[in-house]
Amino acid sequence: MSLLHSSTPFLATSRTCWNTCPPLTSRSISVSVNRRRRSSSRRGFRLNTSPTIQCSSAMAIDGGSSTSCQESLLYSRAFWVTKSTIAWDVDAGDGSYYLYGSKTANLSVSNGEIQGYDVKIDLGGSNDKLPEHVIERFPHIKDYKSFQVPPTVDVVGLLKYQLAVAFITSGGKCTTITSLQLPGVLDELFSYNGPLGPIFSQESISLYLWAPTAQDVRALIYGEPEGGDHLEVVQLEEQNGVWSASGPLTWNCCYYVYEVSVYHPSTLKIEKCMANDPYARGLSADGKRTLLVNLNSETSKPEGWDDLVDEKPDLLSFSDISIYELHVRDFSANDNTVHPDFRGGFLAFTSMESAGMLHLKKLSKAGITHVHLLPTFQFGGVEDEKDKWKHLDFQILESFPPDSEEQQAQVTAIQNVDGYNWGAHWADNFLLPPLKSYNPVLWGVPKGSYASNPNGISRITEFRKMVQALNRIGLRVVLDVVYNHLHASGPHDKDSVLDKIVPGYYLRRNLDGLIEHSTCMNNTASEHFMVERLIIDDILNWTINYKVDGFRFDLMGHIMKRTMVKARSVLKSLSKLEDGVDGPSIYLYGEGWDFGEVANNGRGINASQYNLSGTGIGSFNDRIRDAMLGGSPFGHPLQQGFITGLFLEPNDHDHGSKSAVEHMLAVAKDHIQVGMAGNLKEFVLTNYEGQEAKGCEVPTHDGAPVAYASSPIETVNYVSAHDNETLFDIVNLKTPARISADARCRMNHLATSIIALSQGISFFHCGDEILRSKSLDRDSYNSGDWFNRLDFSYSSNNWGVGLPPKEKNERNWPLIKTRLADASFKPTRSQILAALENFSSFLNIRYSSPLFRLKTANAIQERVRFHSTGPSWIPGVIVMSIEDGYNGVAGLTQLDPIYSYIVVIINVAPTVVTFTSPALRGRNLQLHPIQMNSTDDVVKDSTYDSPSGIVAAESKYINHSFLNFTTVAQKLVH
Repeated sequence: MSLLHSSTPFLATSRTCWNTCPPLTSRSISVSVNRRRRSSSRRGFRLNTSPTIQCSSAMAIDGGSSTSCQESLLYSRAFWVTKSTIAWDVDAGDGSYYLYGSKTANLSVSNGEIQGYDVKIDLGGSNDKLPEHVIERFPHIKDYKSFQVPPTVDVVGLLKYQLAVAFITSGGKCTTITSLQLPGVLDELFSYNGPLGPIFSQESISLYLWAPTAQDVRALIYGEPEGGDHLEVVQLEEQNGVWSASGPLTWNCCYYVYEVSVYHPSTLKIEKCMANDPYARGLSADGKRTLLVNLNSETSKPEGWDDLVDEKPDLLSFSDISIYELHVRDFSANDNTVHPDFRGGFLAFTSMESAGMLHLKKLSKAGITHVHLLPTFQFGGVEDEKDKWKHLDFQILESFPPDSEEQQAQVTAIQNVDGYNWGAHWADNFLLPPLKSYNPVLWGVPKGSYASNPNGISRITEFRKMVQALNRIGLRVVLDVVYNHLHASGPHDKDSVLDKIVPGYYLRRNLDGLIEHSTCMNNTASEHFMVERLIIDDILNWTINYKVDGFRFDLMGHIMKRTMVKARSVLKSLSKLEDGVDGPSIYLYGEGWDFGEVANNGRGINASQYNLSGTGIGSFNDRIRDAMLGGSPFGHPLQQGFITGLFLEPNDHDHGSKSAVEHMLAVAKDHIQVGMAGNLKEFVLTNYEGQEAKGCEVPTHDGAPVAYASSPIETVNYVSAHDNETLFDIVNLKTPARISADARCRMNHLATSIIALSQGISFFHCGDEILRSKSLDRDSYNSGDWFNRLDFSYSSNNWGVGLPPKEKNERNWPLIKTRLADASFKPTRSQILAALENFSSFLNIRYSSPLFRLKTANAIQERVRFHSTGPSWIPGVIVMSIEDGYNGVAGLTQLDPIYSYIVVIINVAPTVVTFTSPALRGRNLQLHPIQMNSTDDVVKDSTYDSPSGIVAAESKYINHSFLNFTTVAQKLVH
């Protein structure tokens, strides 16, 4: 059977488009580059069960009614996995199995008889198991039965129909019917490596759209970003599942949308879907239409753009990376030194003398190498056009008490119509804690609300100017990418794109054929060939066209390991000469949480923490975070950790008996030590029991291994991120109320210092270095500029600006209220400046010696040692040494020409701690020069006695505890 499509020539016109961007230059290349020739929220929550209720995969029809048939067809419990194989978990008894197809989507059942079909195919019976290669691709249906499709069937044509499989009894009655999931057969027949999206040449502009199940595709060309009549209606022609058309160069800077006629399983109808191009590289405001724009046109580039690759800050090794996480709007929305038109957007980063940019210059000089930007692609949740935003009067908000409910009430009243959002939303999932999830609409286009004009090419040129400006102050740029889910689905939602083009393919579905929502909503399926291709093509788009330097993958564990490894391989193949970028210098990392339907490799080997070992791809180390702070982001808010007073400075929370709490502190210490050694699986240390153990043999609270990395660059050590409370807020929440503000500030210092001096990648949330507060808001994704304010004048840290929004924080309001009302919790400007000095000092220390940034697991095992371990450990003290090769040390090469031996002493006790070690006797140790020259007198009071090997780690009470972090180094004498 073959399907014929009417062929309507597109309408030629001499009318030029309304110019929202300059005309096309003679220099043009393909926008979509095919590289295959060369080659929280849940944050930290680990749950190994799927949150989706799985129903039986065969549905019996009650009474054979038409109504129950339609209900059955809404479920897709059978899988067309290869051209010749359908998988179905069914055992209906004596009868026959058939495949039905309706071109017009009119399948129905009346009195047990199937009606409205154009095709009926006998599948025979089957007791055969699925082939191994099918089970490898679809492990979640490994026990399904295999039914064979006759070789004479026109599968290609049939895939455009409404499809169902049914069991017919020997008496001729239909008792079981279900729709089919098609990704397997689509991948086998239509996997495609050719051009996609708008392709520019010197003679024409061509459109390519992969839509193998579509019955018809047209492109509507417009001269305006919204409204008005279309200029042309262009009929696309299909070849092997790809629809294409060519048009004149006058299309440049016009807009278009696709009209796709396709069967949609969510409505059981042939729908006429209006959709943007999945490979869009430009958009009108709020993604109403796709902009035809050539990203290689000189008019879209800032001056000197093509030379930026040679201006990139040096990066000798991924081990040298320190990352600073930042939200575009947070950075400048409250910065009065930035031009009002630039605040909250891309262009704020071009204001080189603004308070924010001067702050970033300080951090760059201290050692930060990369700025990680929260989502900057086109997302939902914020209108692109600023005149649609509502605003609050901050002077009125400032008049309310620090523990008032009024601020949050006013913020939340306009939170969905203001200019603030991470591009996220909050949702409840009945088997999991409430989650925050990003709202991706189109991955490949900069967000319009961050541009001076969301129409035309402003968002493109201004994004490039931002990257250029950050590179020129020594900072590389990391993009937060969200390939694990989409904001919308279905044939009608304005933000739905992929599910309109090939319904049922891009989004991962459960055994009933319903969309998986374990990431919060609309999980994507990177195990499908064209989904993986789209992800990799998008990464190439941002790398080549925007010259970014790294990618942070949201919920990376929901992406297949194969996809991540392929992405890294493709990026490594890029070169300055051919592609204008240095591919090997691009770093990939993300959230390797293993949960939902992908847990335990439920959909194939996924990119979870354990599976990524050996890939060189980093993942966030939640173990060191939880051990330092206590509990987890989803545990009791008063659960203390190593640096927040556990055992040594207890709060009022019942942590258990004295021996149990001391045991908790000892376990936390082991977890931190493993993390400081790069969280390496094979790193051997002496645990709290006095036994030698590898990092992978040290268990977490749920029995999983603490360590998962094979290389230090696979570990991203952090103590806070945009999700959950800020570091300062967590410290203020968990510590006893009786201790001083100075003590809390010193705990904040201590936390960032441990991260700075750990092996692996260091990651810091913007503002941790200046005691940033969000007034104890646990998830500020939609809490407006008020709760997310940053102050780079260092006058305030935003503590005590009202009770945080009710939606996510109300149950903790009693704890929060007492703290916000207490003026002693609010730091002074001098304390904020001291925090910044401390942060900068320890970054400088990190980069003062390559010993803090060892490149291999072997180097860490040979050189890093922990003292004060085993049963004789001193509570609250960690002592780490790092040894270099020099005269008399066999087997070690010399890496550091200045320091031969470094000792790091962490003391979280409220008293002076004296520590003796035979390994430290007779050494020429002195306080690190940076600390000797600091203004921190507490650190400078620490002492070392060479003959005895005794170190006194200073601490003193001011009301209660000061915490101390000391680095001493033996200078190499030549």
